[in-house]
Amino acid sequence: MGKIIAIANQKGGVGKTTTTVNLAASLGVLEKKVLLIDADPQANATSGLGIDVDSVEKGTYQLLEHTLGVDDVILETDSPNVDLIPAHIDLVAIEIELVDKDNREYMLKEALRGLGDRYDYILIDCAPSLGLLTLNALTAADSVMIPIQCEYFALEGLGKLLNTVKSVQKIHNNDLDIEGMLLTMYDSRLRLSNQVVEEVKKHFADMVFDTIIQRNVRLSEAPSYGESIIKYDASSKGATNYLNLANEILKKNKEKV
Repeated sequence: MGKIIAIANQKGGVGKTTTTVNLAASLGVLEKKVLLIDADPQANATSGLGIDVDSVEKGTYQLLEHTLGVDDVILETDSPNVDLIPAHIDLVAIEIELVDKDNREYMLKEALRGLGDRYDYILIDCAPSLGLLTLNALTAADSVMIPIQCEYFALEGLGKLLNTVKSVQKIHNNDLDIEGMLLTMYDSRLRLSNQVVEEVKKHFADMVFDTIIQRNVRLSEAPSYGESIIKYDASSKGATNYLNLANEILKKNKEKV
């Protein structure tokens, strides 16, 4: 099976979905076969890839419930080499429905066994919480990527997330690695942004990606058109940032760039 990367941070608005969608699209144009799993009830990754959320009848909810197999819930997207397991607002109920089930933390891991070697990378867009949905993603994943916005409260809650990762490593998934911390929403004109970059690099050193995602208007506009930044404006700063990130991941995983 391809490498599974969960994109997680319990803080909202840090660029998780933006990163998942645009990293998937960037890996796709670099000719890697990618599956994006939308594990957030807000379903922004689903709409961000041009799928009408209201029309979704099968997706992550049914996959976690094990009422449908993985082949039944995969959709093709307009992004080259990118497939999607979509989400719908009904996913909000899954934490309540799974709570009494045996092995509830392993539902996603079990469901993905049927994928075989079809994909090079599987990216999971996690909900902004540390609940059962995120726990399922971390248990199924090979690694976790943590987006951190270059703003005042950047490090707030990060300790809690890292403790959750350690707990998952200890109890559910010994092989879970930290893929890296990704600095997002960077504005070089702001002293605060530069301070956050320095602080994060001082504390976490080699765990921080060299690529920094800069604030970019085109990046903010793309989701409203249901497109990745690669499709919306391939010449933009945002597209360059995410292509650089994709290349950095390929290099880190020793693939030909």
